[in-house]
Amino acid sequence: MKNIHFIFSPHRGAPEAAERLQQAYGQAELAEADVIVALGGDGFMLRTLHRHLELGLPVYGMKLGSIGFLMNRYQEDGLLERLGVAEQVELNPLRMRVKTEAGNDSTALAINEVSLLRQSNQAAKIRISVNNVVRVEELICDGVMLSTAAGSTAYNFSAHGPILPLGTEALALTPISPFRPRRWRGAILPSGVRVRFEVLDHYKRPVSATADAAEVRNVISVDIHEEKSVVHRLLFDPDHSLEERILNEQFL
Repeated sequence: MKNIHFIFSPHRGAPEAAERLQQAYGQAELAEADVIVALGGDGFMLRTLHRHLELGLPVYGMKLGSIGFLMNRYQEDGLLERLGVAEQVELNPLRMRVKTEAGNDSTALAINEVSLLRQSNQAAKIRISVNNVVRVEELICDGVMLSTAAGSTAYNFSAHGPILPLGTEALALTPISPFRPRRWRGAILPSGVRVRFEVLDHYKRPVSATADAAEVRNVISVDIHEEKSVVHRLLFDPDHSLEERILNEQFL
């Protein structure tokens, strides 16, 4: 992987670091690159994966942001050697299909999670179906999310959802501040399921849907499934694997 294309966040010294790295290793055009090296935090990594999906290039991140769960440690020396021994993780995102009050349809991909959140001071009312079977007739809540294993340590975990090890072929369905049913705390679902959220009383209790950073407001229904035809390729140092970090999160 000698042909590197560096991209960088505008924050926390990333532009200056990118300039030094480009002087040391060159800056290949995207069309000629073997790998993308992203400098920043997790948010920047997610944007990079979405923005450059069509290229099919592996992405190696180095942490220069506040959160670096998806990143390797920042180090300027020995980059070619690190890329040569890096381990690849392939992630399938979730595909969200949304219908809005205005009758519009839209779609977006989520590497971490698809989340529904109330837009007003009133709690949302959401019906949840799994493979066309209604599992929760009426969830009264601040919201609900469906998370991948890679995203299970992020927003999902902060909402008291389970951490899912990579390779479990599972998704986490997690309510956000549920009021009714009072004792329902979510479910672990097979990754091949299709989940449907229907917003009840949507005029009085508006809800937005978000796939990573892509938001759609005033939704009335959201359909989600794992998109096997789309693959994101991430590279990690052998001693800093994503699988090991997800495992470690359960013991912090």
